Amino acid sequence: MTLTDNRPKPITRAEFAEISDLLLRRTGIRLSSGKETLVMGRLDKRLRQLGLSSYREYLDLLTRPEEPEIHQAIDLLTTNETFFFREPRHFDFLREQVLPQHPAGRPFRLWSAASSSGEEAYTASMVLADALPGTPWEVVGTDVSARVVASAQRGLYPIAAAERIPLPLLRKYCRKGREEYTGQMAIAPELRARVTFVRANLMDNLEGLGRFDVIFLRNVMIYFGADTKIALLERLEAMLQPGGHLIVSLSETLKGVTSRLQLVEPSVYRRPIDV
Repeated sequence: MTLTDNRPKPITRAEFAEISDLLLRRTGIRLSSGKETLVMGRLDKRLRQLGLSSYREYLDLLTRPEEPEIHQAIDLLTTNETFFFREPRHFDFLREQVLPQHPAGRPFRLWSAASSSGEEAYTASMVLADALPGTPWEVVGTDVSARVVASAQRGLYPIAAAERIPLPLLRKYCRKGREEYTGQMAIAPELRARVTFVRANLMDNLEGLGRFDVIFLRNVMIYFGADTKIALLERLEAMLQPGGHLIVSLSETLKGVTSRLQLVEPSVYRRPIDV
């Protein structure tokens, strides 16, 4: 029997709507109409692994009480593309505008709020280690996908990922793999010791993570509806130190979304000190 013979039936409009609604309720991510091919591309292999012949069978599995498969589905459906020093302007802003004004003696805390496989969090850690040699600092990375959180914790990447890292930082904070790690690079242990990765859903109350001086939330809110954005921004604002900064993607804006955060420059917002 060929692989084609084992493929589940194509997803129906009703099944796609149910999966979209489930993802929206669990993560706040909205799958727009026309993404049926994307969903099948990401889930077909999983259905074959489970021996299921249709998306109706998979939905019946996902909607069982306390069914762990829902976490696997979320892992497969959420977008995790990222790379080191993505949108470098933000890291220049961090180094040149934020860090020089940080109060002496207070640990600096940065949250990579959709950390994926860790490149953003480790990029920030390189900048902090380089700019704050005598100041305590911490980076926290969170993602809804347990799979990418586990990958980030390992701190191992293909050697090609090094191409975007400035050479002085690459030499200082990355290690070239040898023997069984040939073709890979590892983040230096001294950085990994100060970066923590946690599986967390942005739709949940995450105040237990504490307050942060900078929150990166890039290429995430484009998947959220207006009500979800407003509720999320309220929670993020509460988790920023007064005067702290929220950084979104250069392709995103908070225009038209109710928030007390003040625009500093495109994609960079600041919590007022008196709020």
